Amino acid sequence: MLKPFYQKLSPEAGCDEAGRGCLAGPVFAAAVILPKNFSDPLLNDSKKISEKLRYQLREMIEKTAISWAVAKIDAEEIDEINILNASIKAMHLAVEQLNQQPAFLIIDGNRFKPYKDIPHQTIIQGDGKFASIAAASILAKTYRDDFMLEQAIRFPVYNWQKNKGYGTLDHRTAMEQFGRCILHRKSFQLKNPARD
Repeated sequence: MLKPFYQKLSPEAGCDEAGRGCLAGPVFAAAVILPKNFSDPLLNDSKKISEKLRYQLREMIEKTAISWAVAKIDAEEIDEINILNASIKAMHLAVEQLNQQPAFLIIDGNRFKPYKDIPHQTIIQGDGKFASIAAASILAKTYRDDFMLEQAIRFPVYNWQKNKGYGTLDHRTAMEQFGRCILHRKSFQLKNPARD
């Protein structure tokens, strides 16, 4: 079972992002404030659970959370400010959209820039340790997947319905064959799939 909170200041929001390592599409981030009595034994890091369970948990999180928000930074801005800054900016935008200002933020990973004057703590692999970060990871992941599934209809050659924009062999091979589209991150280097 994940820990409910990191510290005693309330409300505490957990933040996480999805799509940081992708070759195409936006980076998405979410912020979630969970109630004090929250408990769900199925909640975990989005990478450790099935797609079906992720969507079931998303529905539960959206109904149960005190507040939640999702934000994205598109590929063009990622190229301008780099993926780390884009990930942090997406988290800032998600926190800004919460209908209640958190007293404390817990962030998955080891890099963050302060948001306003709210104290924060970065936590490596926090999405497998704290419920609100795990909840944020699920929202960020499922909303990003939904976006990439929509874009797969526009750009069918890249097989995004399966790879979601990550640098899989089929995606990289399609990029070699058809080139990049407007959703590809130009600052991300494409390795030659034949040499991998």
